[in-house]
Amino acid sequence: MRKTANINVMERAARKAARNLLHDLGEVEQLQVSRKGPADFVSTADLQAEKTLREELSKARPDFGFILEEAGRVEAPDGDSYWIIDPLDGTTNFLHGIPHFAISIALMQRGEIQAGVILEPVRDELFYAEKGKGAFMNDRRLRVSGRTKMADALLATGIPYMGKPGHDTLLAELRALTDSVSGIRRLGVASLDLAYVAAGRFEGFWERGLQQWDMAAGLILIREAGGLVTDIGGGRKMLETGDVVAGNTSIHPLLLNALKKASAST
Repeated sequence: MRKTANINVMERAARKAARNLLHDLGEVEQLQVSRKGPADFVSTADLQAEKTLREELSKARPDFGFILEEAGRVEAPDGDSYWIIDPLDGTTNFLHGIPHFAISIALMQRGEIQAGVILEPVRDELFYAEKGKGAFMNDRRLRVSGRTKMADALLATGIPYMGKPGHDTLLAELRALTDSVSGIRRLGVASLDLAYVAAGRFEGFWERGLQQWDMAAGLILIREAGGLVTDIGGGRKMLETGDVVAGNTSIHPLLLNALKKASAST
């Protein structure tokens, strides 16, 4: 796919923000960090990345609004178009010097995700997709995994951290799934977990309580890579509920069914 104008705009903004993040990762012990809630950290790196993204995207598309992790919602002058931004997904990894984090940008128009970019700066992996044009990683076309059996499936999930509800439900889900799948990973970056499903690295992913900026770009990546993504009820209200189940066309229904059974037992 030849990158479209919107993808190019998002990539340029993400790469500019990434340069500072990579520099700050090397000096992570000197970062000024403030505690804003239970296990929820905001760093100067996070705030600077968001500022850079806003500036770059506003220059390119002055009529678009923003849905932002730190600054909230900025209404769109055109009334229809919004950038949904996570400037540093994987903040806890970053602050511990773990080189697994991402910048995520999605474009929503008329309430529907139209395009998305997820940049993993350390490995320089750029995942991107636009509606009807396919999904790609560094110009290589992405397809979801072809594995069809749960016994062969590698899954990813998120664990509710301190102050978040849902621990009992997750434990029930893990008990139901661990004996029937190849493995379950918790890497701490939801946007990359979704990108990895699109790339066929994971067969499936589920998590509850996500925010729009955690998932928006990943949703279109999976769809354009031939996968399925729903909420835990099997519907399409992921951005409203914050609950996501993703996978290839074989694993998704099996995972969804297993999760429903597990949650019914709690």
